[in-house]
Amino acid sequence: MTSLERDTRQDIVDVAERFFRQIGYQKTTVADIAKSLRMSPANVYRFFDSKKAINEAVAARSMAELEALVVAIAAEPRPAAERLREILSTTCRLNSARYLDNHRLHEMVACAMEESWDVIRGHVERYDAILRGVVADGMAKGEFTARDPRIATYCVRAAMIRFCNPLLLSQCAALPGPDVDEMIDFVLTGLGHPAPAG
Repeated sequence: MTSLERDTRQDIVDVAERFFRQIGYQKTTVADIAKSLRMSPANVYRFFDSKKAINEAVAARSMAELEALVVAIAAEPRPAAERLREILSTTCRLNSARYLDNHRLHEMVACAMEESWDVIRGHVERYDAILRGVVADGMAKGEFTARDPRIATYCVRAAMIRFCNPLLLSQCAALPGPDVDEMIDFVLTGLGHPAPAG
């Protein structure tokens, strides 16, 4: 792919995301995107074979931004418990800011989760790998007493899903339960990290 082709592909994703935010995924057409870029729909289809593929690219970019943030946190020279706490709170904060009050972006993610599971699964696998590295480091340094970093990582994700999954964020917002910090405290205790004094 030439640099011009990469730029055009990026322009399509940028415009699509703008339309998804403004009028919603369902109402956006490839013709809308093409018209905004002064292209023909056929030209858009040279880069993406369907609107679903465009949505996948928008969703993948959003997920990559989160992954880059948590990779940076995971690499910091701090105790594993501090890094894990920040990764989980950052994930929740970012997803809440993006999706909780933006129903149109929420719709886009819902469609991606229903139609493009491979994109979502790839993100979950990469996210788990980052968490697993932090958890394993905490085990190696005696911060966590959990024995299997793979199982521990799955348990962390399962415990936090209400706060991180864009669909569940809105569905569970009004349900009684712990706040994010209380849940992270619970997760760290479950990993065998000693609770803070007092």
